[in-house]
Amino acid sequence: MPVNCGTMFTVKNHLEIQNNHLIIGGADAAELAEKYGTPLYVTNETRVIENFSAYREAFPDADIYYAAKANGSFALLRLLARAGAGADVFSYGELYMALLAGVPAEKILFNGNSKTDFELQKAVELGVRISVDSRDELHTLSGIAGRAGKTAEIAFRVNPDVSTPTHPKISTGLKTSKFGIPAEEVVDIYREAADLPGIAPCGIHCHIGSQILDTEPFIEAAQKMMDLVEKLAGIGIDLKFVDMGSGLGIPYKKGERTPTPGDLADAILPVFNERTQALGISPKLILEPGRYIVGDTTILLTRVNTVKKAAKNFVGVDAGFNLLIRPAMYDSYHYVVVANKASSQPEETYTIVGPICETGDVFAKDRELPRIEKGDIIALLDAGAYGFSMSSQYNGRPRCAEVLVKDGEADVIRSREDIEDLMAKQRLPARLLQG
Repeated sequence: MPVNCGTMFTVKNHLEIQNNHLIIGGADAAELAEKYGTPLYVTNETRVIENFSAYREAFPDADIYYAAKANGSFALLRLLARAGAGADVFSYGELYMALLAGVPAEKILFNGNSKTDFELQKAVELGVRISVDSRDELHTLSGIAGRAGKTAEIAFRVNPDVSTPTHPKISTGLKTSKFGIPAEEVVDIYREAADLPGIAPCGIHCHIGSQILDTEPFIEAAQKMMDLVEKLAGIGIDLKFVDMGSGLGIPYKKGERTPTPGDLADAILPVFNERTQALGISPKLILEPGRYIVGDTTILLTRVNTVKKAAKNFVGVDAGFNLLIRPAMYDSYHYVVVANKASSQPEETYTIVGPICETGDVFAKDRELPRIEKGDIIALLDAGAYGFSMSSQYNGRPRCAEVLVKDGEADVIRSREDIEDLMAKQRLPARLLQG
């Protein structure tokens, strides 16, 4: 493929190439790397809203709760809150940031299988709904709500025993999963909850996994959930909402076909609408997309430190799995572009690796790419979900900055850490201060 010298064309989704450079949100990725340094996360604001809008259009009568765990950057929470998103949160930290970002308390669901008493107390105080994951948690919550003189609105998270074709570590609806109440116990626990002080059962919840590329598991889950809704209606439980979670996958490989929110709607809305109409009830449907909203919006830019010919052509970059752990943890694929040679012809097969002291610190294996040299900028695409949110300071490496781009303009939304951040919360005992 010849080098492109001026005309803009699309490389993947919203990403474009002009003058042989990768363009994101109207901004030149190589120039961003020079201005803000590397490693660097870059997110296209317009694409975030496009993805959220796709869900809103596919499910016009549903509430869309953004799964904050996918990417908890405060600017993105604020952006989505302004667009009308609710939030699925998994900790007090996520709850605090969602509220601060402007998500209404009544559009937040506090999820999780092992909440602390402190987290339950804060959820009760702040008036957010809680997805209860066990009988033990139910009784703890009843006590906390009762002592506070409040009533906690709850759903139970159901384990529907639905197998999903995804990585085992992100398949959450299996019978053996740590999440949820077994489906056969759900009716009994709702009966029990209805009689407990401080508890108001008002919804039902499930989530079957992440990066799911087939709509059939969603249909199976919807059918099982509506079977339970029918049984609960039969014992007088008035459900205000049915939360079906999400887990819709995205195409990490170029040209890969995956279901859209419209496909998901075509799969589950007939089940939901027919069953609720037959029962004469009208609970609100809730969806919890995370990856689909932010996954493809973001690239991770990393500079080449070294090129080494050994068993493979290794390209050593300045980002490690401390910043993007998905390839090491899930053997995940991320499309690679040499951002400053984006339309140049492939010349070599390279394996892109980081500086972490583990063999598993590999971002991309055996990729056909233009000739790579020290100083080139590598872009790892589709890094917006479970990228920075799963990052760490492993190997004493401060975390990188994040910038948000729109119409060619860039704003820093998270400052780059430095060595002081590694030491910020550490303390020495008195006995170690001498010598």
